[in-house]
Formats: sequence, structure tokens, C-alpha cells
Amino acid sequence: MIKSLNVFSTRNMIDKSLARGEIPSSGEAYMVMMRIAMPAIIEMMSIAFIGMTSTAMVGRMGPEAVAAVGLTGQPRMLFMAILFALNVGVTAIISRRKGEGDRDAARAILRQAVELALVIGLTMTTLATILATPVMKLSGAKSDTIGPATMYFRISSASLFLSSLTSTICAAQRGVGNTRVTMVVNITANIVNVSFHFLLIEGRFIFPRMGVAGAGTALALSTVAGSSLAVASLFRKDAYLKISPGDNWAFNRDIINQIVKIGGNSVFEQVCLRIGFFIYSRIIAEIGTQAFAAHQIASQMMNISFTFADGVAIATTSLVGQNLGMKRPDLSVMYGKVGQRIALSVSLVLMLLSVVARFWFPVLFTNDAEVIKLAAGIILILGFIQPFQMSGIIMAGSLRGSGDVRYVAFTMLIAVAIMRPVMAYILVFPLGAGLVGAWLAILVDQGLRSVLLYVRFARGKWMNIKI
Repeated sequence: MIKSLNVFSTRNMIDKSLARGEIPSSGEAYMVMMRIAMPAIIEMMSIAFIGMTSTAMVGRMGPEAVAAVGLTGQPRMLFMAILFALNVGVTAIISRRKGEGDRDAARAILRQAVELALVIGLTMTTLATILATPVMKLSGAKSDTIGPATMYFRISSASLFLSSLTSTICAAQRGVGNTRVTMVVNITANIVNVSFHFLLIEGRFIFPRMGVAGAGTALALSTVAGSSLAVASLFRKDAYLKISPGDNWAFNRDIINQIVKIGGNSVFEQVCLRIGFFIYSRIIAEIGTQAFAAHQIASQMMNISFTFADGVAIATTSLVGQNLGMKRPDLSVMYGKVGQRIALSVSLVLMLLSVVARFWFPVLFTNDAEVIKLAAGIILILGFIQPFQMSGIIMAGSLRGSGDVRYVAFTMLIAVAIMRPVMAYILVFPLGAGLVGAWLAILVDQGLRSVLLYVRFARGKWMNIKI
């Protein structure tokens, strides 16, 4: 009886009718998962903490500076939405080819993806630079934030094409389970970012005091560092995804169609996601500069849970795809559930942390009493959001690994693009719930999303998708 109730046991994760062979022991399965996930977790958590440090440095200039930099976040992600979507296809297809043992096909897919990333990235860089001012106005920038927000967005967007290249290479490396490379790339980039934040914002040593412009410059320089390491990883002699100038770099319509077929559905997901976030961010911006600053501070804590779950989801995506390629859907189910068990366990710890740290955490970023009070209130709500958020991220990663990105896109449309902004608007304005109402909308969004994704995963239709 006790054994049957052990939800962490791999023996209880797979129905006997689905089994296709020997099932790894619980210890072995969790070890395989964490071996791939741990570098990604370290990477993502490091990014979150370094991002917190950067925000704290900007916060010394006042709530207006925090709000100005925060306003650029969703527009920047919106410009990258198409590329992020195609990268979902890159990861899913390369993980499947790795499982099938077809290294040449995996390398060919990578080459096409790199070329596609450069084309998209250069286009986005040009558009973001030209449209910086109207985009910031559309984001809700006020008279006290429009100047620094536009400046930061324009400077940081100059390196979007390098961000595109880096993210595509990292997506491919994650597909083969090489999360160590992406960890080194992103941690290095973020160390460069926070270092130049320290040097340029307030002007230390020989460097000039640049304020918000310094923060944008630091981000651009970190992108250069990260892209250099990402490209270098493809030229190592022992690299699974090794490339060389002498390879066939001609555009291959069949491969491009494969990437677009899988990633194309995710384009819809990413666009829905980013539009939903953009509208939601605009609603909060309308509440006021202090409310938006408090929102940015609470979001830093939210990033901790998000990035941990994202690290585990990266491993889940890779293992689901590889095991489907090896004709072991039973192990794909098992690893999806292993990832969820890990994420939910951690979310309970983070829930407690949110309750305990809700008053002292905002002090790391500002000494504005009103901002601290607002942030503490919504961090309490964040504690209840985290289990739903982490579960949803893992289930989405599992479905993406199988190629079932259309359903994930549908979920994002309902929960993020429609449910969250509509509820936020109603709660913030007609009902007058302010920032608390906006975060209650996130709670409903995350709850709905996690339920829809879990039901889809449990039904198992994703196991029959061909890539």
C-alpha cells in the first residue's frame, strides 16, 4: 500500500499497458534528469540572481529608472517572439534526431537554423532601433520615463541579431542534452552584464557615469560576450553539433519547412504570449510609476521560480524528444512526470520563502516606502502562484519535446492573451483592486494554464506525433 502511494517512484508513473521495456529505477531516472537539468538550473538561476543585482543597481536611481528599464522588457521579448518560436522547433527536431542516432541530420538542421536566426535577428534589430520611441509610448511610458526608456531600448536593441544567434545555438545544444554549454554561455554573458552595470551606471574607475544608458550598454556588451562563446562551442572537435565553413550552407527548403512546421505553431504561441504580457504590462503602467516599480521588484522573485522550472523543463523537453526518437514513449511519460515532481517539490519551498521574505526582499531594490509596501503585498500572492506556474512550465516543456506545440499555443491564447489581460483590466479599473488585482489575474491565468496542460499530457495523444 505504501509503495503504491509513493508518487515519486518511477514504477508508479507508467501504466503497465504502456511499458515498452525495462523501466529505470527512481534513483537512476532522477539522476538522469538532474544531470541534464542541473547545468540549465544553475544557468537560469544565475541569470535570475544577476538580473536582480542589475535591477538593484538601477533601483538606486529611483522608481522612475526601475520603471523605465522595466518598460522595455516585454517589447524586447515581442520583437524576439518569432525567433523564440522557431527555436522550439529546433530543439524538438534535433532532440528527435539525436534519439534516432542521426548526427548528420542534426548538424544540417543546426546550419539552417543559424542562417534563419541571422536573417530574423537583423530584421528585428533594424525595426526595434527605428521604432524605439513609438514602441515605448505604446508600452505606457509617461513623461518621467519616456526619455530613459527609449534610450535604453534603442541601445540594448542594437545587439538583438546577436541575441538571435545565441538563442538558436543554445536551443540546438539543449536538444542534444548539452546544457553545460548553454550554462557557460549565459552565465558568462550575465557576469559581463552585471560587471558593466557596476562600472557604467554610476561611473566607477575610468568609466563615465551613464545612468540608464549604461545599463543598456552593459546588456549589449554581454550579448557580444555570450554570442562569441556560443559560436565557439560549435567549432570544438568533440562537439556533437560541430560545424565548419566547408559544410553545405545552402538554404535547404525541406529542413526549413521542418523547422517552420513545428516552430510555426509556436509562433502563434509566442505572439499570443508576448501580446498578452505586453497588454498586461501596459495595464500596470497605467496604475502609476510606483506601482510599476513594485511590480518589477516582485517579478524578480517570480523569476527565481520561473527560471528553476525552466531549467527542469529544458531537460524534460530533451528527454521526451530523445525517448520518442528511440521508440520509448513510456520513458517520455516517465521523464515528464519526474520533471513535474521535482518542480512541485521546489515550488513548495519557494512558496514558504515568498511568505517569509515579502517585506525584506523589496528593500534590496528601493528605499521608497510606498513601493516596498506594494511589492510586499503582491509577493504574498506570488507564493500561491508558484506551484501552478512551475507545473505548467514542466508540462509545456514535455509537450514541446513531443512536437505538440499547437496545443501549447492554444493554451497560451486562452490563458495569457485573453484571460490575464481581461481579468487584470476588470480587477484594476472597474473594481479598483489596483496592483493586487493585476496579480490575482496572474494567479487565475497560471491555474488555468497548468490544468489545461496537465490534462493534455495525461491523455497521451502527444506520443503519436511524427516529426
